[in-house]
Amino acid sequence: MRKIECISVFDMLKVGVGPSSSHTLGPWRAAQRWIAELKSKEKFDQVEKIHVDLYGSLSLTGKGHATDIATILGLLGHDPVTMNIENLEAVIHQVRESGRLMLNGERDIAFSITNDIKFNRKFLEFHPNGMTFRARMFTGRKTSSSFYSIGGGFVVKKERKNASKKMKNFQNFPFSIEKATELLAFCKMENKTISEIVLENERSLRTDAEIDANFKQIWDVMLESMYIGCHTEGTLPGGLNVKRRAFEMHQRLIGDTSYSCKEDWIPAIRQTEVKFRQILKWVTCFALSVNEVNASLGRVVTAPTNGSAGTVPAVLMYYLCIENHHATYEDIKRFMLVAGEVGSLFKKGATISAAMGGCQAEIGVSSAMAAGGLTELLGGTPEQVLMASEIAMEHHLGLTCDPIAGLVQVPCIERNAMGAIKAINAAEIAMESDASRAKVPLDKVIETMWETAKDMNKKYKETSEGGLAVKVSLSDC
Repeated sequence: MRKIECISVFDMLKVGVGPSSSHTLGPWRAAQRWIAELKSKEKFDQVEKIHVDLYGSLSLTGKGHATDIATILGLLGHDPVTMNIENLEAVIHQVRESGRLMLNGERDIAFSITNDIKFNRKFLEFHPNGMTFRARMFTGRKTSSSFYSIGGGFVVKKERKNASKKMKNFQNFPFSIEKATELLAFCKMENKTISEIVLENERSLRTDAEIDANFKQIWDVMLESMYIGCHTEGTLPGGLNVKRRAFEMHQRLIGDTSYSCKEDWIPAIRQTEVKFRQILKWVTCFALSVNEVNASLGRVVTAPTNGSAGTVPAVLMYYLCIENHHATYEDIKRFMLVAGEVGSLFKKGATISAAMGGCQAEIGVSSAMAAGGLTELLGGTPEQVLMASEIAMEHHLGLTCDPIAGLVQVPCIERNAMGAIKAINAAEIAMESDASRAKVPLDKVIETMWETAKDMNKKYKETSEGGLAVKVSLSDC
């Protein structure tokens, strides 16, 4: 029987800390997994000294992506979902000044941020985002373990090629889906929408109460990141001196409309002017706000990555604030079910890692996810949903990842706004089309994206060795 990896919506949409899911959240999770590995092998209590080697893209853009900071936080035992982000700088300062690290909050060991985290330009064979944790025991013996951050916060060992023998998330779903054609076939066979099919799969993993709690947490973080971004002014960290734009844009858009908290914000927005140009500005503002929070090591939802975290919530806010003032939690849930499933199709058939596929794997996928979710809420058929996702990705094919100074700021933040606008446009085109006569199936655009990714020069894959990253420097800014 063919093995199909079953990816939950909550694998595609998960809470993390910016600025990058592959370069920040992934290494953070890898550090946690290494500690768990040491404990399972009964080596944790013997550790005297540790060292971390970062390779490839994690090294080349690691400083700008806060890879070293995230790794330390993971080693300290903090969790990206629950940690108080306001304490982040103080925690890192303590490690830097003391030269000590409380491993998992349990063992005090000597640790130098400068010397014990090494940025190696070398690429490991298995994946561009590789890292190796090393430990020396009191006995003098040594141990090491390598992990690979493959995008969207997913972390694997090299043995992933044998994962079908180990992973419990194979053949668990009642509707096992690898391709868009299979998803569409299930919709027709069961006479269900895409969100209904995906919900049945999620119910095989958790209860309805757990599903609702998870979606509400995800939406709360999305809304909070937009709210914080729209109410925070100043300059982003990192040296590019990028001014936060969402604050002033939001002030001009909201005008004199009053509100007192995050919960009153959406009703307040609904009272503002909704001319075409204002709609474009609102969508742009929502997207910029999230990624300004992301760029400042704030908490966001990977969708499917941190670098593309603003597209999906911006499009969902467009629906809630512009399209349907009577929308409910159930609409939010349906949107996320569809968006998550579209993202999983790209992960299975191509990649969601910029280090593997360039920015088409991040912004392109996020735009496809948002387009699909919006189309279902607009009343589109399953065929139209998949057509919208295809259109959105089709016009991101070949998009490179070339962050200036290795920071997730320029051109990354603006790309989220562009991806959101394209998603809305793709949904509108699909809604006006006979999707049964679509010229390019979603599966074909996924295959094309993967072929494009493999052909793309590695200097355009999150290395900051090509494109804008070499045309514009910190000194120019």
